[in-house]
Amino acid sequence: MTDRHHLLVHGGTFAAVGDRGDISGVRGAGSPDGLFVRDARHLSRWQLTVDGAVPEVLVPVADGDAARCVLVPRGGRTEPPSCTLFREQAVGDGSFVESLRVVGNRPAPLTVRLALTVDADFTDQFELRSDHRTYAKTGAVRRRQVLDDGVEFSYRRGEWRSLTTVTADPAPDGVEETGTGARRLVWTLELEPHGSAELTLRVMARPHGEKRALRVPSSPAALTAQLLAREGEFMEGVAFPTGWPELAAACARGLADLAALQVPATGPDGEELRVPAAGAPWFLTLLGRDALLTSLFALPYRPAPAAATLLALAAAQATETGPESVAQPGKIVHEVRHGELAHFHQVPYGRYYGLVDATPLFLVLLGAYVERTGDAALARRLEPHARAAVGWMLDHGGLTSRGYLVYRADRGGLANQNWKDSPGAICSADGTRPSGPVTAAGAQGYAYDALRRTAFVARAAWQDDTYAALLEQAAADLRDRFQRDFWMRERSFPALALDGEGRHVDALASDAGHLLWSGLLDKEYGELVGRRLLEPDFFSGWGVRTLAAGQPAYHPLSYHRGSVWPHDNALIALGLARYGLHDEARTVAHGLVDAATATGHRLPEVLAGYGRDTHAEPVPYPHACVRESRSAAAPLALLTAVGGA
Repeated sequence: MTDRHHLLVHGGTFAAVGDRGDISGVRGAGSPDGLFVRDARHLSRWQLTVDGAVPEVLVPVADGDAARCVLVPRGGRTEPPSCTLFREQAVGDGSFVESLRVVGNRPAPLTVRLALTVDADFTDQFELRSDHRTYAKTGAVRRRQVLDDGVEFSYRRGEWRSLTTVTADPAPDGVEETGTGARRLVWTLELEPHGSAELTLRVMARPHGEKRALRVPSSPAALTAQLLAREGEFMEGVAFPTGWPELAAACARGLADLAALQVPATGPDGEELRVPAAGAPWFLTLLGRDALLTSLFALPYRPAPAAATLLALAAAQATETGPESVAQPGKIVHEVRHGELAHFHQVPYGRYYGLVDATPLFLVLLGAYVERTGDAALARRLEPHARAAVGWMLDHGGLTSRGYLVYRADRGGLANQNWKDSPGAICSADGTRPSGPVTAAGAQGYAYDALRRTAFVARAAWQDDTYAALLEQAAADLRDRFQRDFWMRERSFPALALDGEGRHVDALASDAGHLLWSGLLDKEYGELVGRRLLEPDFFSGWGVRTLAAGQPAYHPLSYHRGSVWPHDNALIALGLARYGLHDEARTVAHGLVDAATATGHRLPEVLAGYGRDTHAEPVPYPHACVRESRSAAAPLALLTAVGGA
């Protein structure tokens, strides 16, 4: 595909369209285009032609809550275009709406023939990834039905049912077959001299399992108004820093993105909730770690997402062992998927528990939420879930038997089960991957904080001093063990992990900053780590690299071995402030805010690790989520760490 994709996000629905507002459906490098709801592509073609030809772009789609562009028929300097097309699109909850206005440019009557080729392939997002895997779909049937005012596409496979309805006002003059399964809606518009005509196209996507009575709004403006109202609710009452307008703008942009990224979820009693999705385009769903960190960053300013996230994750908490999903009693879910492949267990991610750190982070968020809000009622309601989470850490997680939280690579899922979960992300300085069970450093910090915060909740809300004392002792023992086993004296820095034999995985990595955030290191070690993270091989000028430059394993365009992650840096800034390293925290904050300012005040999921000294603008990581909840909330964490300084 030659043009860029522009994302329109509204809850659990997103559309990716090109510069002219089209959807091509062509599979290639990068992210696919289309309209997606609950992991399925409900529009795979949406291509406009004028008088039989693709129009030229006069004004391309720009990033925003709606997609607007201006198009003209192909022509030349001596023959100005006969008409101009003004296109506006927006997405809603399971819906997509386009307003198309055609304006004649001549002082005589004009006939314009418009055609819109539409299709819905209902492809699962996992089929569109770059790993080129194929999945059998025995018995799958697609159908198309012409309506008086459009066309309806349906998909059936066993009990699985999906539907996409496309309607137009005015109704098309005809609906043509294309020979490919797509359908072509056609209009012949008769315009008065310098006259105009307007079409409104509405798409309703009904994914499998949708029981609500859906209604498609009347116009893109109506959808945009809905989203702006939600954004206003998220920003209401937040005191942005007046002395640092760039940070204020990043916070406002982040809150607006968080409003758009709220997806439906269900609580322990079946109550309907809205929780932060991980990000678009690939992860517009509930991911445990992502939702927990997002909610922690937003907690001082917006506590509601924290409560919703805790309830949703409690509802999805594992109660039994499931080898394929890596489930164990008490474990907090990593990923929840609603697509066809998850439904038929062709991918393990319907409810997938293959990570080691969401369970302690669940307890960290619960403790932070109770401390911040005083909501003892929620703490009491979640007491069984919290105790089960502690039980998982002590039992299946490995704290009792091995002294640490430990994971093994999952053959069907994730090789690494900490936040750096890509293959090869946990490595030695020379790039060697560890063998056997892996003990990742950052997860031990989360476990330490989880034990301490749960002890606080046990005293404040459960009135169980004995349990609290046991957790506090377990935390103190963990801290002693960690500093003995992980500290690399010759490098004055903690190891990234321990391998199956307890040997140091010795890459110098940003995960050490998470240990500052959790308070696992004593003051002397913490200050050494904090200052080391700001040296040039770590700090790019935009943020702290995931892996310090100069090591053989380093690569500035690696996902986790040299890139710069905003949420990673937000945790580091909070940790630096915790250890009294306020100048260092401000340096990190200013780097991130400058990066956000250079990209329209929005922080992407990840940036390339190239230094500011060699390139005056942040270099994007080529496959980053454009809208990502942890990055959206990162400016709020920076505000907490350094205020408006």
